[in-house]
Amino acid sequence: MKYYVVVAHEHNPLMKVLSKKNKHVILYWWFGMIVQFCFLLCVCAEKTSLRGGINSLKSKSIVKLNTQDKHKLVVDNGIVSVSMARPEGYILGISYNGIDNVLDSENQELDRGYFDVVWNEPGEQNLSKSTFQRIHGTNFSVIAADENMVEVSFSRLWTHSMSGKNVPINIDIRYIFRSGDSGFYSYAIFNRPKGMPGIEVDQIRFVFKLDKDRFKYMAISDTRQRNMPAMKDRNTGQVLAYPEAVLLTNPINPQFRGEVDTFHGWIGFDSDPPVGFWMITPSNEFRNGGPIKQDLTSHVGPIALSMFVSTHYAGKEVTMAFQEGETYKKVFGPVFVYLNTASSENDNATLWSDAVQQLSKEVQSWPYDFPQSQDYFPPNQRGAVFGRLLVQDWYFEGGRYQYANNAYVGLALPGDAGSWQRESKGYQFWTQTDAKGYFKITNVVPGHYNLFGWVSGFIGDYKYNSTITITPGGVIKLNSLVYNPPRNGPTIWEIGIPDRLTSEFHVPEPYPTLMNKLYTEGRDNFRQYGLWERYTEMYPTDDLIYTLGVNKNKDWFYAHVTRNTENNTYEPTTWQIIFEHQHDLKSGNYTLQLALASAADAYLQVRFNDRSVYPPHFATGHIGRIRGDNCIQRHGIHGLYRLFSIDVPSNLLLKGKNIIYLTQTNADTPFQGVMYDYIRLEQPPSN
Repeated sequence: MKYYVVVAHEHNPLMKVLSKKNKHVILYWWFGMIVQFCFLLCVCAEKTSLRGGINSLKSKSIVKLNTQDKHKLVVDNGIVSVSMARPEGYILGISYNGIDNVLDSENQELDRGYFDVVWNEPGEQNLSKSTFQRIHGTNFSVIAADENMVEVSFSRLWTHSMSGKNVPINIDIRYIFRSGDSGFYSYAIFNRPKGMPGIEVDQIRFVFKLDKDRFKYMAISDTRQRNMPAMKDRNTGQVLAYPEAVLLTNPINPQFRGEVDTFHGWIGFDSDPPVGFWMITPSNEFRNGGPIKQDLTSHVGPIALSMFVSTHYAGKEVTMAFQEGETYKKVFGPVFVYLNTASSENDNATLWSDAVQQLSKEVQSWPYDFPQSQDYFPPNQRGAVFGRLLVQDWYFEGGRYQYANNAYVGLALPGDAGSWQRESKGYQFWTQTDAKGYFKITNVVPGHYNLFGWVSGFIGDYKYNSTITITPGGVIKLNSLVYNPPRNGPTIWEIGIPDRLTSEFHVPEPYPTLMNKLYTEGRDNFRQYGLWERYTEMYPTDDLIYTLGVNKNKDWFYAHVTRNTENNTYEPTTWQIIFEHQHDLKSGNYTLQLALASAADAYLQVRFNDRSVYPPHFATGHIGRIRGDNCIQRHGIHGLYRLFSIDVPSNLLLKGKNIIYLTQTNADTPFQGVMYDYIRLEQPPSN
């Protein structure tokens, strides 16, 4: 169909002639202009709808709440329509852009979109005995409802009759729907009044199981995007040494044959038209473990996750532990479930870039001002801290002050230096300094905090020596703060870079038969499966020997792991550091600074010039218990940071050749070991 438009305006000669002959023509001209304007609006609206329809709907949509069904409610804002079980709170379906349900309708109603908690009794070390629990709401209420916004609540109160069966926390799950939003918000409120029993919580998350026939493309970052295998491919594949890893032997799509599939973050969008489903987290303040903790964002299925608390890449050391009678209250979220669409098939780049823009909008809007819970702190009730961080290392650059460039600085619950990375109960607020060390931490929830920090290029953790109390609307301006990193004397030698990562060391090439094609280039090569087994190939009988002045960082294997002998049995390994000390030894203690980027069920012993001395000159004790931070098997490059400052009496060293022996003694599995961040030997202190 073709449209023809005759443009009439007051400068058109025809209009001048007509207006002279008929004084009423000018009225027709105005009418024509109005019709033309309305026509153009319709054409623009049609073109906009072809690009996805989101912009055209935002200005017109109103939020409708339907509660006529006693067992189900539906909230529709004109862009997305969400149905939920009542009063349980499960999300039964999400309709968008003509799609009846983007969730997996083949799953049971309670297994499509839900909120779950993994918990156990205090002191339980066996992860298999933890309880996985979907939270069933027992009370439904409408918190707010008008044409602009609806907020609904699904809550569950704990009683003593639930002991041993339900996590002893009162939980309120909220969903918010606003006019013009291509998605919805979700958050949860935890409350423990007095009298509740003690527990440990290992995991808290929202889960959305998407339509497996529609969503087949993963997107986590600009570089980590790809089509993904299906769950059926995993079920028909070969389970490897780490049970979560499967060799795809007979996939539906032959391009995946021979690849290893593991649990990585991904979001699927492969549809007609293409549709994206995105979990957007505008702030990490309610997550555990601090600013560099790694976590999972999704599972094969496809399954999208919003993880608030977990022990991934950290182990049981970061579990949320409550004593009997301990009170607690915290708001997790809100997070935003965002849906978008594109105009052409497989327009993945458009969907991704649009989601990135939406993330930026959500971050700029944080903290939100629309959640109705009295436990949520809006912008006008939050505070801020400003300051500057400098570094002074007496044996670096003559002891002059250095700018703490790009350092991490943050507020967390009071504790020892570095305790923030194991902290899981409170809020944390982090930022990074500018080139001159200045920082500002804004939107801080009122409370008592310690100020923590760490600086790449220097070992250890910074802690401000006073407690910081944030009041609603309060602003605290600190003077210049100085971090003196651990140091006892001048550097004799060093291995690695003190950045809490092990990426500067040798990350071997993956097995050709176990390769994931997504990670064949760049620094992400460590994410390949089975790299720990490469150590046995490189050192089948003898272990790594590193000679200062001869070897470089790339000669140091990225993980100190066990050796596979025969019949899948493993043995401890001992690495050697050889160095020449050409000068006379000074009296007093030398210092070995030993920084670890990861530890998994390990026991590290250190000996100087005597491989068999017992007890060893130093031992870390059992670190990274219960699978530790899982970085070896989960293909990580860092977990929990540990620093050991080891005194080395001068009588343990020799003038001339010296050998330091590093023995990792635990050897029951291929996944026990440590990852070194940085090692430095220092002279005794000088005047």
